[in-house]
Parts: sequence; structure tokens; C-alpha cells
Amino acid sequence: MNATARLNSPHAALLCDRHDNHDHDNNDPRAFSLLELVLIIAIIAIVAAIAAPRYGNSLARYHAEVTARRVVADLGLARAMARTTTSAVTVTFEVQNNRYELQGVVDADHPGQNASLTLSDPPYYAQLVAAVFGGDDVVIFDGYGMPDSGGSVDITAGGVTKTIQLDPDTGRAVVQ
Repeated sequence: MNATARLNSPHAALLCDRHDNHDHDNNDPRAFSLLELVLIIAIIAIVAAIAAPRYGNSLARYHAEVTARRVVADLGLARAMARTTTSAVTVTFEVQNNRYELQGVVDADHPGQNASLTLSDPPYYAQLVAAVFGGDDVVIFDGYGMPDSGGSVDITAGGVTKTIQLDPDTGRAVVQ
């Protein structure tokens, strides 16, 4: 069979189609077009633009809530330590230094030192705005766990403010 006869045979079309379509098969989904990639990137950018502010707001609420709960827990610890040891425990808030200290409560991480917390440290990233207990920034729990006065602590994180109220009759602290 000569070359012309091979090209005119019924199998020639199959041979040519098989070789031609193998390299240029339009139904082969191995790659994305530039338009598809640009559309996907645009959708991701829109979703990120919507989600970023919400994420920032939720992070601020989280920091404020976690800090407020920590202050409540530490006031409860001071109250419990005063009752357990039947001796006074003083909690001093230092607004200008963004910290507070529990005098008479040993820091578990630093034996020999009073327990303290700087609110701007991780994971809190908060600011101590105000602490008022009977006209000053100190509350003293007596040997029965009762505070010398009630009061409040205001903290803020990312524009979210939380207030902790200390009940003068029970000594319990709650987040408002």
C-alpha cells in the first residue's frame, strides 16, 4: 500500500484524529483559563474585605471578655485566699501602669512574688481604664472574704468596654 492509499483509507481519519486531538483536546480539564483565575481571585478579595472588619470586631470582643473574666477570677481568688488564710488580702489596681497586684497571694509562676497581671500582655491586649473602690483603686478582702468597699473596674480592648462590679455585701465580682 502506498502513502496515498493509506491517507485515503477509512482508518486514516482515525489515525489523524487520534494524533491531532491528543495534543489539543478541548474537553481535557487540566488547566484553568486566565478569566477563571481572575474571577476566583476577585471573589476571594470580596469575601476577605467583608470578613476582615468582622474578624477585628470579634477579636476585640474576645480580648475584652477574656480580660474581664480574668479580673473577676482574680478578685474571687483574693476573696477565697482571705477566707482560707483568715487574713486580709489586698488587690491594688494601678491604672497608670495598666496592671493590678494581689498582695498576699503568691504568683504560681514566680514563687516569692505577689500575683499580678499586666493587662496589655498576651493574651489580653487590654487597657485598664478605671478602678474605683470607695474612692480609691484598692480593695481589701478581710479574713471573712468581705471587701472593705464595693466598686467597679473598667477595661477596654479595641473599642469594646467591659465593667466589673464588686458587690460590697457579698464580695462577689461580676461582668456587666
